[in-house]
Amino acid sequence: MANVVVVGAQWGDEGKGKIVDWLSLEADVVVRFQGGHNAGHTLVIGNQTYKLALLPSGIVRPGKLSVIGNGVVLDPHHLVDEIAKLAGQGIEVSPANLKIAENVTLILSLHRELDAHREQASTDAVKIGTTKRGIGPAYEDKVGRRAIRLMDLAELDTLDEKIARLLAHHEPLRRGLGLEPVTAQTIRDELTCVAPKVLPFMDTTWDLLETARRDGKRILFEGAQGALLDVDHGTYPFVTSSNTVAANAATGSGLGPKAIGYVLGIAKAYTTRVGGGPFPTELTDKTGELIGDRGHEFGTNTGRRRRCGWFDAVLVRQAVKTSGIDGIALTKLDILDGFEEIKVCVNYKLDGAFIDHLPASQAAQARIEPVYETIEGWEGTTAGARSWADLPAQAIKYVRRIEELIEAPVALLSTSPERLDTILVHNPFQDR
Repeated sequence: MANVVVVGAQWGDEGKGKIVDWLSLEADVVVRFQGGHNAGHTLVIGNQTYKLALLPSGIVRPGKLSVIGNGVVLDPHHLVDEIAKLAGQGIEVSPANLKIAENVTLILSLHRELDAHREQASTDAVKIGTTKRGIGPAYEDKVGRRAIRLMDLAELDTLDEKIARLLAHHEPLRRGLGLEPVTAQTIRDELTCVAPKVLPFMDTTWDLLETARRDGKRILFEGAQGALLDVDHGTYPFVTSSNTVAANAATGSGLGPKAIGYVLGIAKAYTTRVGGGPFPTELTDKTGELIGDRGHEFGTNTGRRRRCGWFDAVLVRQAVKTSGIDGIALTKLDILDGFEEIKVCVNYKLDGAFIDHLPASQAAQARIEPVYETIEGWEGTTAGARSWADLPAQAIKYVRRIEELIEAPVALLSTSPERLDTILVHNPFQDR
């Protein structure tokens, strides 16, 4: 059996929630290894729809252990709210099925305020298109070695000195930005009131996961955003503040690289993006609007309309390489039903020359021109298909062409939000 890492192969919002839920039936443990509560996952199980932002997707399945790893930044108040929301839908979250790394970094109200202030700035260069939930500033404090971590809530006698260390950075920053000062007592109150609600979930998760691995348990690592939002390998600076590529599943959970077996990338049959940044295949016409309407392309937690465009094989091929993707789960093929022609970006032109990758330079990314290949569409429907025999022949040709272009096989094909509407080609938990 192979432990499986699930990563988005585009800019996020690829439908990871359904695929992780589908795979979690075979998993024993589901781990979130990066990001914060800015990553919405929608799960449709029977007639119930669950919208998660922070909790691992396995939390809605009985008998599964969910783990929030050290690579995540955690808003403790949001965690409490999300647990309560699930309770209202009949899902019980307790220390028996949820463990949180003791060394996870916490998101505080001052992080949210700083994030929102930057996004509301009049200077476009300051705006990244974040969700204003404090994720970026929390990661800044983590690498600046001044963060408050979950374990600190269990050591209230030393909390004041840690708050002082944090404010030594934030006080002059807030003064310079014209923000209201925040007192140490305010932060202490913010943390002490929530501590009893979150500390019961705290555990030494790296040891727990290594024990599970040695015992032969099947571990599913769940990424939040897509590989193209990786702080190193994405469209910088229009990226998230953590490493989203598959290798971070090990670092963000406290395991060694050998813990990773199969890497499953998730990609839509077209491309979407939320927020600012380059988007070579973006369609700002009626076709892009039609794809967005058909695909219900609105953020799970933010409600923001997503930018839509044709499938970009160059970007996905790049994600295949930077994440070591073994197979792709292709989602939302049904949204392309009925198009007479479908375009796929197979190359770029930069200053008149053909290139086969997205350059790291922000200025070069802005000048990229997509080179398209036109593929014949299909008249039949792919919605709800559960076998290759259910698909129009031209739809199969489209999938096969994508495989060739991204240099990776399609392991799963998703044809609706329903879990059972999935065509399995390779089982990631069994295929190495």
